[in-house]
Amino acid sequence: MTEQPVRSAPRLDRRRFLQASGVGAAAIAAPAIVSPKALASSGEINIMMWSDYLPDSFRESFTQATGITINFTGIGSNEEIINRMRASRGQGFDIISPTMNRAPQWAEIELLQPLDLSRIPTDKVNPNMLAQGSQIWNLNDKGPSWVPHIWGTEGIAWRTDLWQPEGEFPSYGAVWEDANAGKTMGRGHSMMLGAGLYLERIGELEPGSIWLAYTNEDDMRRVWGRLTEFCISKKPNVRIIWNDADTQKNGLMNEGVIVGQTWDGPPLSLKTAGEPVMYRAPIEGAMAWVDGMSMPIGAENIDQAYAFIEHCYDAEAAGRAIDTHGYNSPVIGAERYANEDYARNFADAYPGDALANLNPWPAELPWYADIRAEYVNRFLAA
Repeated sequence: MTEQPVRSAPRLDRRRFLQASGVGAAAIAAPAIVSPKALASSGEINIMMWSDYLPDSFRESFTQATGITINFTGIGSNEEIINRMRASRGQGFDIISPTMNRAPQWAEIELLQPLDLSRIPTDKVNPNMLAQGSQIWNLNDKGPSWVPHIWGTEGIAWRTDLWQPEGEFPSYGAVWEDANAGKTMGRGHSMMLGAGLYLERIGELEPGSIWLAYTNEDDMRRVWGRLTEFCISKKPNVRIIWNDADTQKNGLMNEGVIVGQTWDGPPLSLKTAGEPVMYRAPIEGAMAWVDGMSMPIGAENIDQAYAFIEHCYDAEAAGRAIDTHGYNSPVIGAERYANEDYARNFADAYPGDALANLNPWPAELPWYADIRAEYVNRFLAA
């Protein structure tokens, strides 16, 4: 197969991601000010967002502040957002929540409108994260169509009463080990990527293979072909393939899972509730992501959409939501409003040099997403 020429996919390095995330930043948010337009707003807003991002307390505080009712549709994957928007041609929702690294796919389908940043209190959000988002999401040079909302990582969660890693850090390999057969879980495409990082660490893939696969089709097929063979051979060891936060929680608490590759939020929310659950960045490095807010071309409730973004950037509202969803906020000072468990959970999740070892998720060009789907479907169907 001839190598396919592709546009370079931007990839955040670890230092820039840490700057963007605001980790360790000692900034204090200004008092929240709700604009007169937001206060005067009424009616409804239609939001399609990750299933655990809008706890009841946040929705209630938004409605109390603005008089706007949220019609919420929860989703569990970027593919679901893209497929729904394609099917409706960008109609039906006022706010959606794509992940930062999916910008190239949205540029191709042209279903988002640029945001008016003058209507968004951008001074309340981490400036580095906002700037990177604006650069990556200036789709087809029409202006930025994405602002940051929540960030987190994907790593390893486990039942502390049933399993322990051999050292301080667990490994992605724990999901596939014969010793844990029938007691593990993961999400299709990302657990396969985790398996690749594990195979690199133990010398069964060349170092850097997983990131090389993002650059051209030939290397993608070579690396993912090998990866798929390994994952299919170990698939009987995996108990649950998850696609949302609730499935992760249920797997750990009710379905016999002792260790799994998960997002940080679901296991940390269980840990906060006093359950015997731990989440930690693996030795190969946690996968870091940033989910944002965008406005489809068919958005009808424009004033309400900007009022919603403004409320998301209120430090108190964002911080109190952390107690429920367990992720991290880019809003300056939000951590001050989270309960004391947040700092402890963060330290447990990223001990030692774990933050310096993060793997920011690379941008996924359309050809990469399409080919990956072939291999993931082959694994899931095996």
